Amino acid sequence: MKIRESGMPDEYVWNGFFEPDKILKKLGLNDKITNVADFGCGYGTFTIPVAKMIAGKVYAIDIEQEMIEITTQKAKAENLNNVESVLLDFISEGSGLEDESVDYAILANILHLEEPEKLLREAYRILRQKGKVVIIHWNYDPATPRGPPMEIRPTPEKCIEWAISSGFSNPDKYDLKPYHYGIVLNKEK
Repeated sequence: MKIRESGMPDEYVWNGFFEPDKILKKLGLNDKITNVADFGCGYGTFTIPVAKMIAGKVYAIDIEQEMIEITTQKAKAENLNNVESVLLDFISEGSGLEDESVDYAILANILHLEEPEKLLREAYRILRQKGKVVIIHWNYDPATPRGPPMEIRPTPEKCIEWAISSGFSNPDKYDLKPYHYGIVLNKEK
């Protein structure tokens, strides 16, 4: 089930909205983290920098064949052997990953889907104890140059509410200027 369309621009425009290395470090990614799941990996915007920062595996999961091919090609071009690209409808079918198999899950610009708590529960399931889920989303501001329509764009408070109801705790919120916010939550139980 494809999520509600939010107007994904071409890759050049998309990459101009992020400084992935800086964002990932700010949101707690470091070389002590082993395995990562990147839900809706898109162009590999976060997958490729993650793969360079960790020794474990990055599961780049997307429903779009084109996005999987792009991410796979980038990983090969960078000689990154720790990226596993997975073509999968993770909304309907889950991630395909085992319980408690990753330390860090990335949900970037994706929680405008129809059942956000379903995806958060899947992230919770695959995270190890003390694992982290990272939510990155467009600011709740109609002046952003892209992003989902305001009627489906979640506020940071709503994302935190969904994540807590899905089992996560201890939210930390970050301003990811100029257009995004980030939230890091923990799996404590």
